[in-house]
Amino acid sequence: MILKLTNKDDNFYSYMGKFFGSRIIQTETKDRIYDDNNKIWYIYIGADNKPYGFVSISNNVIKNIYSSNENYLKELLEHICQSIDISPSIVTNLYENLYLECGLKINYLDNYKHFVMIRGGKKVEKY
Repeated sequence: MILKLTNKDDNFYSYMGKFFGSRIIQTETKDRIYDDNNKIWYIYIGADNKPYGFVSISNNVIKNIYSSNENYLKELLEHICQSIDISPSIVTNLYENLYLECGLKINYLDNYKHFVMIRGGKKVEKY
């Protein structure tokens, strides 16, 4: 299941609290996770009602991305890309192959050893 939350939702911190300040995730992704007010969070929730991955977005820019399992992240990205045209976003390069698999374009950045820029999506037209 995928939840769409902000930090104002009552259950946000029960799902996301363990990710903020996690040195394990920071070491793995080379990125820090913050609960900024302007982010929308897409959270992958497993059958056991625990979170296993997330993507945060602000103004169509991906700000944070993490998953304990690439299949969960693929489902999250495909869900997001069906309705959002992702603006250029600097994200961890940890999931490069997955970005390509989901149809996102990658630009490599000279001064960012652990990050790439992605963009794309399949924005759904409204009739």
